[in-house]
Amino acid sequence: MDPIGDHLKEDLNILFVGFNPSIRSGKVGHHYANPNNRFWKILLEAGLTHRKYEPAEDYKLLELGFGFTNIVERPTKAADEITKGEYKKGREVLKHKIEKYKPKLVCFVGKGVYLQYSGQKTAPWGRQHESVVPGVIDFVAPSSSGLVRMKLDEIVGIYKQLTDLVN
Repeated sequence: MDPIGDHLKEDLNILFVGFNPSIRSGKVGHHYANPNNRFWKILLEAGLTHRKYEPAEDYKLLELGFGFTNIVERPTKAADEITKGEYKKGREVLKHKIEKYKPKLVCFVGKGVYLQYSGQKTAPWGRQHESVVPGVIDFVAPSSSGLVRMKLDEIVGIYKQLTDLVN
């Protein structure tokens, strides 16, 4: 299965970074395509979008200043299938993308994504005190996966902080 393409351009407001594509995303070629994934609903409820977008419209969010990539390109059934080597390579590639495109803010969709990227042992939700790439805000949000046990309202509350940071 081929990796799905990034949606990147310079000066994005937010670059969303996931672990890696799901099998469903890999099959259809779009980000957050698993029907159990709540990403698109979270964006709407957090006030980041004016309507609920479909995964096939992921590229349209570039017009809103939002981009997409993953720390690991290979689609898997679950994040625990990602190898240490894939994370190591992904960390370097991701840092290069962030340095090149200079988004205002990088939203890590899942605390584990940020911990793999930053090399830190722990991180709070929301804006991080220090960024890996100077001049770019690092923001940690809960994963949008349907497997996450947090209540949707709590997740949306964290994502709402993005609206304030971008404005």
